[in-house]
Amino acid sequence: MEFANPSFLWGLALIPLLAILRGASGKSGSLIFSSVAIAKDAAKNKSRAGNILFFIRLLAIALLIVALARPRIGTGYSEREASGIDIVLAVDVSGSMSALDFTVDRADLMTRLDAVKRVMKDFILNRPNDRIGMVAFGVNSFLVSPITLDHDWLLKNLERLDIGVIDGSRTAIGQAIGMSANRLRALKNAKSRVIILLTDGENNAGKISPLAAAEAAASFDAKIYTIAAGRQGVVPMARVDENQKIMRDSRGKPLYAGDVVSRMDDATLKKIAEITGGKFYSADNLRELKAIYSEIDSLEKTEVKLRNFTSYEELFQWFAMGGLALLAVELLLRNTRLRRLP
Repeated sequence: MEFANPSFLWGLALIPLLAILRGASGKSGSLIFSSVAIAKDAAKNKSRAGNILFFIRLLAIALLIVALARPRIGTGYSEREASGIDIVLAVDVSGSMSALDFTVDRADLMTRLDAVKRVMKDFILNRPNDRIGMVAFGVNSFLVSPITLDHDWLLKNLERLDIGVIDGSRTAIGQAIGMSANRLRALKNAKSRVIILLTDGENNAGKISPLAAAEAAASFDAKIYTIAAGRQGVVPMARVDENQKIMRDSRGKPLYAGDVVSRMDDATLKKIAEITGGKFYSADNLRELKAIYSEIDSLEKTEVKLRNFTSYEELFQWFAMGGLALLAVELLLRNTRLRRLP
């Protein structure tokens, strides 16, 4: 609770002053009877009545002073303005993302995609004020989530993302950049457009080349951070079923299938970042991947604008009615049961 006119509360200092002045006003009045017998028949002494009436009046004055100060209860809320930074997370879900080289503990196998999803989740949670979308790609690209501030919806779609949801036999990096750039271009009020492209392979599918897509993205100021995830050379792979989905044990951990050779095109990823004013990164393990997303998070800072509002519920009327009611009670008692002798 607060007061709209708190200066009126200084009037409460008058209450003890009035009490002191009344106490120093002199001796109490008395009546003289010609006979003790007559005094016995007289009304009982109600010398305390004046004190009761005076207390009621002081309390009434105090309530009226508080009413003048306008007590009220404020309910505050704020409206968040969009930050102006729009981000598309483009993630490779081709079959090579089932490699197990991001595993930290041999008893707890982890695919590249498992590691990426874990790090991307933290990245999303750390940027609640940004509009973020997600594109996944293999032979083709598909929209996992539109660019949105509803990060709960985004995280649910990220959780459902897995290898085998689309044809992952090849990798269309250029097409993924094109779809991500088109989503950003559709946002007319964006102040900053960012694509974070993560892949572990080479562009070997799609009709648009990665560099041509990067040039198109750069034409409307979309910046691309590229990440090469995983080791090159011989890496362990997870077992997949006939639908190319990862096979897992009862704990949800992937099963080991054997080793394959992993190749990446770092040169193209570096060029994409260079064209758009972004930066190229390479991560061989989970720790490095976390550090990369943390650095990108620090590079793309968000300025959040909050507009604060407060709605008030006025309470002065209750204090005013209480004070007036006490004055009415005092007046009634003064002229009835506790009236003075003439």
